[in-house]
Amino acid sequence: MIDNLPPLREVIRTHDLRAKKSFGQNFLLDLNLTARIARAAGDLRGADVLEVGPGPGGLTRGLLAEGARRVVAVEKDTRCLPALAEISAAYPGRLQVIAGDALDLDPLAHLSPPIKVVANLPYNVGTELLIRWMTPAQWPPFWDSLTLMFQREVAERIVARPGTKAYGRLALMVQWRAEARIVLSLPPEAFTPPPKVSSSVLHITRLERPRYPADPAILERLVAAGFNQRRKMLRAALRGLHPQIEPLLEQSGIAPTARAEEVGLEAWCRLARAMERPE
Repeated sequence: MIDNLPPLREVIRTHDLRAKKSFGQNFLLDLNLTARIARAAGDLRGADVLEVGPGPGGLTRGLLAEGARRVVAVEKDTRCLPALAEISAAYPGRLQVIAGDALDLDPLAHLSPPIKVVANLPYNVGTELLIRWMTPAQWPPFWDSLTLMFQREVAERIVARPGTKAYGRLALMVQWRAEARIVLSLPPEAFTPPPKVSSSVLHITRLERPRYPADPAILERLVAAGFNQRRKMLRAALRGLHPQIEPLLEQSGIAPTARAEEVGLEAWCRLARAMERPE
């Protein structure tokens, strides 16, 4: 036992917390597993932690037990608030629970740097939150690292390399500005209720500046156009973006006959810089 609070199955029974599909909930009830996820975030002492979708609080307890300076837990499901209040009472002054939607939250209004985000993300908002955290108006972002649970297929897309089926916009967006690796994989039966798919925990550490220079808006436009028509050669897929796309591809070291999934991050950034230059 990581603290003097009751086991999670008992918490769920006491507060009648059946997981709801509408919230994308699948509860992780093994406190050994939630402690492993907390440890995967690195040394939490001296850091504030943002947790999204704590549910009955298994991961919250792991984060606090691992020494997080403060945890701000954002929970949309008001049924979970009494269970989280019990954890708050057991760790005085270290847990703030916000009832609401993480998509509407300004993290810096509640947290002080250094900030780590650690969450067993609800499946229905996981990718949207990741995209927001990876594309702020200013870089570096408010967070130092993200330790996040995703469906395994999404996690594999984030760490994918060129030339693979999983490689695409998500891989490029994350790998341009961060280091990402899968640190833990979990089978469906680790959860209540078991989802239909396996899950993976990703640890993402921000870089102080993007790996290669490029205008974010131009890079995003290029990558979106390339991967929206992945079967097409790039000279055709990108034709609408620039009248001289074929010479620009060649200048950037990319064969005009290549397809999006064959092009590495550095080459996409070279092409974005070439697009910036006046015609």
